[in-house]
This record gives sequence, structure tokens and C-alpha cells, in this order.
Amino acid sequence: MNLRTLRTVPRENAFYFFTSIGNYIGESAASLKEFMEKINEVNVKSLEFHLYRGDFEKWIDETLEDKGLAAEIRSLRSLSYSGTMLKEHLHSIVAKRYEELSGNF
Repeated sequence: MNLRTLRTVPRENAFYFFTSIGNYIGESAASLKEFMEKINEVNVKSLEFHLYRGDFEKWIDETLEDKGLAAEIRSLRSLSYSGTMLKEHLHSIVAKRYEELSGNF
């Protein structure tokens, strides 16, 4: 089990939400918990932008070091969700993983 996934990373390693290249929306997440919360707060266009570029899975794999969660998010991409459907499924995947990890202290 990887408790490193639950840690808060330095701000320079946080995930920064954009709606397009160069269009930062003023939101970031420095932990899995914060990321989970931001999924419900940010504009769904930002979620779509990052999901289909592979940004979420890359950050979760490389920064939070959770290859399993990264793979689950990668598989979500193949379902071609958008809008509310994407937001709900993405949040569900991340919340489930967060619960699995945080319940094991």
C-alpha cells in the first residue's frame, strides 16, 4: 500500500487546472484529497481538457506515485465521457481510492 499517495506535495508539484493551453483557472491541488475536492469545484471544461491530454494520470502516477489510480483514470478516457457524467465518474474513482488509502491508518 502506498501512503505516499496521501501526502501533500510542495506547491510547485501541485496539479494546476486549465481549460486550455495557457488558460489557468486559478485552482490547484497539492494532495489527493484536495484533487478529489477540486473535481467537484472546477469547470467541467477543465476536467475534459486534462483527462483527454492524459494530465491527470501523469500527475497521479509521477507525483503522487499511484500507478493503480493512474491506470483507472486512463481507462476512463476510453469511455469518452464529458460534462456531468465525466465529473461524477472521475470523482467516484478518486474518492474510492482516497477512502481505500485513508481508511488504512
